[in-house]
Amino acid sequence: MLKIVPFFPSLLLSLSIFSLSLSAQDISIRDGWKFKTGDQPTYASSTLRDSDWAPIHIGAPWETQGYKGYDGFAWYRLHIVIPSSIKDKAFLKEKLRFDLGKIDDGDEFYLNGFLIGRNAGVPGPIQNGNWEQQRTYTLPLTDGRIHWDNDNVIAIRVYDRDGDGGMYDGEYGISIMDVTDYITLNTTADEFHFSGTTGRGCSKKIVLQSSSEKYDFTGKLNIRVIDPFTGTAVYKQTIGADFAHNRPFEFTFKTTLPESGPYRVDYNFEEGRSKKTVTASEEVPYILTPAAPATPHINSPEVYGVRPGAAFLYKIPATGEKPMTYAVTGLPAGLTLDKQTGIITGTLSKKGNYPVQFTVKNKLGSATRRLTIVCGDKMALTPALGWNSWNCWALSVSDEKIKASAAAMVSLLADYGWSYINIDDGWEAEKRDDKGEIVPNNKFPDMKALCDHVHGLGLKIGIYSSPGPRTCGGYLGSYQHEEQDAATYARWGIDYLKYDWCSYGQIALKPTLDDMKKPYILMRQALDKTGRDILYSLCQYGMGDVWKWGGEIGANSWRTTGDITDTWGSMAGIGFHQDKAAPYTAPGNFNDPDMLVVGKVGWGPSLHNSRLTPDEQYTHISLWCLLSAPLLIGCDMSHMDKFTLGLLTNSEVLAVDQDALTRPAGKVWEKDGIEVWVKELKDGSKAVGVFNRTEQATTPTIPFSSIGLSGPGQTGFTRQSAGGSNQGRAGARSPVSGQLSVRDLWRQQDLAASGSALTPRLPAHGCVLLRVRKKA
Repeated sequence: MLKIVPFFPSLLLSLSIFSLSLSAQDISIRDGWKFKTGDQPTYASSTLRDSDWAPIHIGAPWETQGYKGYDGFAWYRLHIVIPSSIKDKAFLKEKLRFDLGKIDDGDEFYLNGFLIGRNAGVPGPIQNGNWEQQRTYTLPLTDGRIHWDNDNVIAIRVYDRDGDGGMYDGEYGISIMDVTDYITLNTTADEFHFSGTTGRGCSKKIVLQSSSEKYDFTGKLNIRVIDPFTGTAVYKQTIGADFAHNRPFEFTFKTTLPESGPYRVDYNFEEGRSKKTVTASEEVPYILTPAAPATPHINSPEVYGVRPGAAFLYKIPATGEKPMTYAVTGLPAGLTLDKQTGIITGTLSKKGNYPVQFTVKNKLGSATRRLTIVCGDKMALTPALGWNSWNCWALSVSDEKIKASAAAMVSLLADYGWSYINIDDGWEAEKRDDKGEIVPNNKFPDMKALCDHVHGLGLKIGIYSSPGPRTCGGYLGSYQHEEQDAATYARWGIDYLKYDWCSYGQIALKPTLDDMKKPYILMRQALDKTGRDILYSLCQYGMGDVWKWGGEIGANSWRTTGDITDTWGSMAGIGFHQDKAAPYTAPGNFNDPDMLVVGKVGWGPSLHNSRLTPDEQYTHISLWCLLSAPLLIGCDMSHMDKFTLGLLTNSEVLAVDQDALTRPAGKVWEKDGIEVWVKELKDGSKAVGVFNRTEQATTPTIPFSSIGLSGPGQTGFTRQSAGGSNQGRAGARSPVSGQLSVRDLWRQQDLAASGSALTPRLPAHGCVLLRVRKKA
């Protein structure tokens, strides 16, 4: 895990809990900071002489200011006069507010030698700080630790785990808390609820809350549901609201949406006496993926790789009403099928290509599909489909949570091809045993039993380590124990290893390219000696252009970037900048732009709905599939809503990712923030993604000739329904060559011809995903 900050500027702010953003600051604290690495208690003192400390700018990581590669403790100090006159301007005279920006990773805030707070009030040690969180601290105006009209010393103790560090971004200043700073407009207290035969009946509860112990708030709450393409309100209501510290105001609005598709809800609370406002907005989630039919449908890729002598485990992925029975023709010697579960096990001793045909039956019908088992030098011939614990549970992962995740995958996702359950950091004991072997901590009482349990469900299981002495979370790494750890993983039954650079940076302080390769070659050799197929995933954040050599040293995938977060700036900044790595993708070798940030994520015990809007999540999944990227879910699978489930169970979208050619898409057209990406598929068809990277809904005109899809007799297309009319409001409605057939993959609908240019309706940060092929 590595943080690189700032990622990219966010282009759209979508809020689910919103206290009014920072009020106009009365006192600037941007300039005059001093800096020192190391850690001494005296650095907090107001009497410390810091004239010999180095100057530093806040708003940028310390790595960019002469401290490249430094991790650990460092201190920032600032001398500032706080004039009492700022109290005269305040409507409410309760608290002084210190806005200290975002700090990577953890912080302690001292004022005049006194500890005021840590990690923005989140419990736990400084090492557990959230590097993305704005740090805001408050004190009563009467607090004696404030030196009014005199010199005040702000001291910030910072701890950086890895990657970039320091006071790198955010809002900075000192101010009297404004009226609206005490108000929270909470839209996460409830999910959107949908009703009616069309599913367009919509309701949502919102809550107004106050943190002021002295002031009762009254005012008007305005709610408007907006069509983003026309800007018109399809619903609006104004209600009176009053609330206090221990008396929130709750209101549930109900409406019927005119059509399925994107809508935005705007909230505005106007406080009665000050006339100041708190605003928030959010997008209404909408499900594009149709329900799977009750008749059987097989969702396997066309190829599956295994090495001779390695344990074989494959569950035939098929949807349909249960119970179902499974059959395989052409199954080679050494493999056995469980006809009730569809799980194939065994070993293959000889190299070769083994074509097989699956047949799945239930009381409503049957389905068949061909797959070629390739027994050779490579495994993982298509990108991994699975789940990883980090984006959800971080270091709080446990045996119980892994079993719950495996159960959720079997019941909800395995029928679509999802198969890996990967344990990230936090499973390791503090010390090795007397033989020097790695052992799990008390959260994992029996790792082999856990692996056996997951395998019994037809799934595979992964684990995490580092080539350094310690992992990124401070647990034991594999340094100087590579063969021992690989043998232990194989004995347990591990199928996937994520190998994270982390503290190896302390071994190779200024790594050359050979230094970067060395620890990964060492573990590759150790894994090979076990004889077990263990998917080998490098995590070193793209250093040394890893995509150029990851495949050469035997990796199956490699991270191309720092850690992703659930923001548009992070996701888009990563996903739309993979072009330089694309040529190095091949069957068994994949660029990894990091895990998926859909559903409930949180990097620890407290989870929240992804901060990506619904349309941004459609873009996220579509883009990763076009890139032939590993798809590793990072959410709590046991609490997925219908929208998230729809994102992850669209068989036609997943087929783009799992295409046997594994050729990533490339950008073929760009204009005014609209991009077209095209991916060649094995059957000769093309997957086409049209992305809107702007903040406004739009309907662009894209000539087919400009994206390589035109031909003689050009015509356009519209979406077809049973009644022949257009359905939905966001998606493709436009032309292709008359010699081509076009399918909307998210809606799983064929499109009829008419016109000569592609004119999709694209929500802000939204997309359409098409499959285009020549007509027979």
